[in-house]
Amino acid sequence: MVSFRFPFSFPQPPKHTPPTYSYSSSATSRPFSATTAAVAIAAGAAAVAGVAAATHNSTNQAHPFLQNALNLFFANRSLPLWGSLSLNYTSSSVVDSKTGASFPSVLDDSRLLLGIGLRRKRVFGLKNIDVYAFGIYADDKDIKELLSEKYGKLSVSELQDNKEYSDDLLETDIGMTVRLQIVYGRLSISSVRSAFEESVGSRLRKFGGSDNQELLQTFTSQFKDEYKIPKGSVIDLSRERGYVLRTTIDGKEVGSIESKLLCKSLLDLYIGEEPFDNQAKEDVKLNLASLLHK
Repeated sequence: MVSFRFPFSFPQPPKHTPPTYSYSSSATSRPFSATTAAVAIAAGAAAVAGVAAATHNSTNQAHPFLQNALNLFFANRSLPLWGSLSLNYTSSSVVDSKTGASFPSVLDDSRLLLGIGLRRKRVFGLKNIDVYAFGIYADDKDIKELLSEKYGKLSVSELQDNKEYSDDLLETDIGMTVRLQIVYGRLSISSVRSAFEESVGSRLRKFGGSDNQELLQTFTSQFKDEYKIPKGSVIDLSRERGYVLRTTIDGKEVGSIESKLLCKSLLDLYIGEEPFDNQAKEDVKLNLASLLHK
């Protein structure tokens, strides 16, 4: 597991047991169905070497953060043939060149960094400020289990323009994490709460209609005034299996909500039709497609 350190000292909120909620959504979005694909662990040595070489050639130069994740991911699983290859990218973290924010290549042993983006906000219609950098992660095992059978035979270019593929990234019960790292030094937790009320609220109405105010309130109420988020603070928004959205602030869990609609609405902000950062979304789609073919 990757160890990630921040050179900041964060005030910690009082200890408490985070609440867990369960919601059944009436969203009309198309359900995803896929036959679970068995992941072959005991593959032949030649197959492993071929996969490693192909992945290295296709991702090494254009997408170093994916290559970093793959290097570390396979190193943790003691695959000697992978380790025997000469790889240029061996770092355990990736630094965003725009903000200096650093993101680990792997979270929780199996969630790989697939894209990095930036959330900007226009102030008084005059100036854009950089609010936070974000990294988008997906669970390698879930990707193979839930998407390989349906999309594994399509080429990367075919997947890039496949709307159903994009929709399934939002709909399918794949473990994913969006890590937010605060880069604006004057950001308050109330501003985060208000921003999510607006952005997540609009997506809840988009996918589930207007009768979801209670669900929105349950989510935004997790961002309590007692939490301080100076520059460098980290907020993790994770879709866990079973469509549970888990929220942590600087490593401390503040709540979990079971709702497929909420998970989809949150992820739509980052990889949906109108994402905060278009390039980050395209990187995620491309790198996920590459994982399906490795």
